[in-house]
Amino acid sequence: MHPIAAGVSEERSHSYARTRRIVKTDDFSSVFRLRPVQRTAHFVLYARSNQLDRARLGVVAAKRFAPRAVTRNTIKRVTRELFRQSNLPAIDCIVRLSQPVNSKAGPATSSSLKATLRRELAQLLGSQTVKSPSPAPESR
Repeated sequence: MHPIAAGVSEERSHSYARTRRIVKTDDFSSVFRLRPVQRTAHFVLYARSNQLDRARLGVVAAKRFAPRAVTRNTIKRVTRELFRQSNLPAIDCIVRLSQPVNSKAGPATSSSLKATLRRELAQLLGSQTVKSPSPAPESR
């Protein structure tokens, strides 16, 4: 084993270990049965609380909305990156692409497309983050 990797915990907050993913069909189905929590121009977020001590993420990017694999992989990569950086409570989140992001004729990815995706995904995941309690106003 690599010496640096030996001391790294799999459960640290910035990891994306298998335990932080929704992988089973039943888990996806139980979250999809609920109403969407929030929508943006291209995405829908489904979420439900879980009995675990961590948040889990599932990403669905259909070929009919993103015909190129490069685009679908970019969506998944950006979503996972933002998920790792967010402070989510113990919930199961599924981010689903719901509108076409580009056509097969256009470029697979561009900096403007990535920026748009990042902005929308940050808005979705930011809506579920744990709000730190605000300090109580001081009484005089």
